[in-house]
Amino acid sequence: MMKRKRLGDLLQEAGLVTEEQVVEALENKKDDQKLGDALLDHGFITEQQLIEVLEFQLGIPHVSLYRYPIEENVLGFVTKEMAQKNILMPLKLQDNTLTIAMRDPMDYFAIDDLEIGTGFSISPVIAAKDDILYAINKYYFKNGSEMLLDSNEEAEAPVIRMLDQLLNTGVQLKASDIHIDPQEANVQVRYRIDGRLQTEKMIPKQMQNSLTARIKILADMNITQTRLPQDGRIKTLVGSTPVDLRISCLPTVHGEKVVIRILDLNNALMDLSDLHFSVQNRQKYQDLITQPSGLVLLTGPTGSGKTSTLYASVNRLNSENVNIITVEDPVEYQMEGINQVQVNSKIGLTFAEGLRSILRQDPNIIMVGEIRDQETAEIAIRASLTGHLVFSTLHTNSAVESIPRLIDMGIEPYLVVSSLSGIVAQRLVRKICLDCRTERGLTEMEREIFEKSGVEVGHVYHGQGCSVCHQTGYRGRLAVHEVLVLDEEMKSMLLNNQSTAAIRNYAKGQGMDFLIQDGLEKVKSGLTTIDEIMQVSISV
Repeated sequence: MMKRKRLGDLLQEAGLVTEEQVVEALENKKDDQKLGDALLDHGFITEQQLIEVLEFQLGIPHVSLYRYPIEENVLGFVTKEMAQKNILMPLKLQDNTLTIAMRDPMDYFAIDDLEIGTGFSISPVIAAKDDILYAINKYYFKNGSEMLLDSNEEAEAPVIRMLDQLLNTGVQLKASDIHIDPQEANVQVRYRIDGRLQTEKMIPKQMQNSLTARIKILADMNITQTRLPQDGRIKTLVGSTPVDLRISCLPTVHGEKVVIRILDLNNALMDLSDLHFSVQNRQKYQDLITQPSGLVLLTGPTGSGKTSTLYASVNRLNSENVNIITVEDPVEYQMEGINQVQVNSKIGLTFAEGLRSILRQDPNIIMVGEIRDQETAEIAIRASLTGHLVFSTLHTNSAVESIPRLIDMGIEPYLVVSSLSGIVAQRLVRKICLDCRTERGLTEMEREIFEKSGVEVGHVYHGQGCSVCHQTGYRGRLAVHEVLVLDEEMKSMLLNNQSTAAIRNYAKGQGMDFLIQDGLEKVKSGLTTIDEIMQVSISV
């Protein structure tokens, strides 16, 4: 039996963490969290460093499961629940020794349980957490769906287990959405991870109707209505994670397509400091939101993180001496100490109606989920002119374009100009995986882009792809921003009907960084790649 050591000691011996860092991680970790996870959360080590130390110090090999030939006959020795709970995956059986890929090969309790449960001696190998989770979902799920169809249990049980499995996978892979797409012969399941859709599995066609019905029952939707779109929500626990699920059903030629939006309530509320504002932009934005009145707009396409920024802003301003009221559709996250109103157009509670009522409630700060029409825009603007700080969102491509959009809605230009304090445009880009980030020289095209934007840089970074990021080279996302603060000169330019190009040039002269500059600075500091930035910024 190998000598049982402690992870903290191993990492200190390798010089990767200090004793203070281990103590800090232990003091701040969640109840059932392991030390390794706590150190990763604090950013003291990367997962690759953790794997390398365990590999070197314990002499346990590291495997990548991306294309590993797993013997499917070994799956029967370890239950799916055991595999998911302890993050481990059986790989092969040879001479009475069962090889198990483990995220934590120092989890001696799990090893003892497996030896007692299977009667084999256990040979652990190390693999990255996401790598094991992908493998569990790929192999156990595949076997699960075949097994479930053949089972003689009552018809519901397979569907209940199938939905649990889909949700579990979604939460573990940190997906923002699950797409259940009916095809002619089967049903495709795709997960949106870091903004990209990827196909994970196929479900047999005969399970489609019962799966859709199960989702609709949980979401309190009309199960008999299959020819019209419907929306619903489910608040539940997936494993031990509290989640809020938004459900949307859409009739298609092959049946109802279902999209499940996952809101992980553990990671719901961010602080402004987590939003990757550059130093200059953060200062500008903090100045904007600490003013007593005015309209602050956040713009960007769907899925650009506007809501997270809105919530972080409102959360920062939340104190017992201010009355904050929001009108949202839907209320994404429920916040302590804030009065949140859910829009319900069926009974006439629109954004505009909600806003009107709010103004009778003596608010200091108002958040309007979205300005969709002239009426909402007008009330929001009048509220900001009567001494309220108003936050809202718009769908435009850049900060400057938001101003003509409001005027196009039919708002008088002098009202827009006198109420607007500032506009933030933002986009989300994928972050380079820290575990396989490598430096490289610039291509000719990249050098030109940097020169044109006036950013000096000698080298850039990219992710080579590793088992931690599932060979994509990216892990997680961050926001790039532009913050436009309206000064007196800009307001008079707007009142004199100057073009957006003229206003852009003026803002540039005042030292404003547009999306592309902010993005390139983040490329320079090794957070993301040029490819990602070029996909989100329109003009250089």
